Amino acid sequence: MINLDDLQFQKLDLEGVKTLVKWAEGEGWNPGQHDAEVYYATDPDGFYGYFVEGELIAGGAIVSYNNDFGFMGLFIVKPKYRDKGIGRKIWYQRRDTLLARLNDGAPIGMDGVIAMQPFYSKGGFEIAFRDERYEKVGTEFNINKNISSIADEDIRTILDYDRQCFGFSRPRFMKLWLNLPGNKTFKYLEDGKLKGFAIVRKANKGYKVCPLFADNEFIAEELYKACLNSVVGEPLYLDIPVTNPAAVELIKRYNAAYVFECARMYYGEPPKVEFNKVFGLTTFEIG
Repeated sequence: MINLDDLQFQKLDLEGVKTLVKWAEGEGWNPGQHDAEVYYATDPDGFYGYFVEGELIAGGAIVSYNNDFGFMGLFIVKPKYRDKGIGRKIWYQRRDTLLARLNDGAPIGMDGVIAMQPFYSKGGFEIAFRDERYEKVGTEFNINKNISSIADEDIRTILDYDRQCFGFSRPRFMKLWLNLPGNKTFKYLEDGKLKGFAIVRKANKGYKVCPLFADNEFIAEELYKACLNSVVGEPLYLDIPVTNPAAVELIKRYNAAYVFECARMYYGEPPKVEFNKVFGLTTFEIG
């Protein structure tokens, strides 16, 4: 029998984060092969867990973006320790620890599965929009002449565009994310101006678009076709915010198959995001 008072709340090292990502794979969340390294490097102080006699039994992310915005994700309790009050205890302790790390009034985001949304609501989070995952097998397409790979000289404009669509600046994460091994990157330039970009990374099963940001539906579709063309014959997953009708129409047009859904929830005031440009979210784990 676990005594909740005996649980040791500790910051996780890289191996601990790798364990959480491995657990996530077992839960069917389909993480990427190198996610743990990027997550940990983004915020080495952003992962905590409960230990019993040296064994990690529960944990999750409480990532801070420059103390202006926090994100909670990767919330998992080892199966044999569930239904004992451990999940509730660590969730609230993680939330409060993250609040203490952030500037006063800074919001926190998370993506909550349907079953857990009432619990998160009681903890102060409100649903901003639903996000749905869709699967489509990669197919050959002709690539728009305005699309090319993201290069080092594009980083500044990519980071600025990402801030518009995420709500906060996250240069450390994005620089690592863009350079994950085996990544495929695409930008859409028109008259020398960035009008959208997309990243495709290898997941445990197939590939994920992470993210897909674009000025309008036409550019988003051209980038989506480039993503599909880059993984012919492989499953490609896209997490869309249902709050953007153009993203919903894009998925319908390509007959992508619904997989599951979450809800983006916020504690505090939601960030100002140009949702009309968001056709695919980055991650459910750290935002």
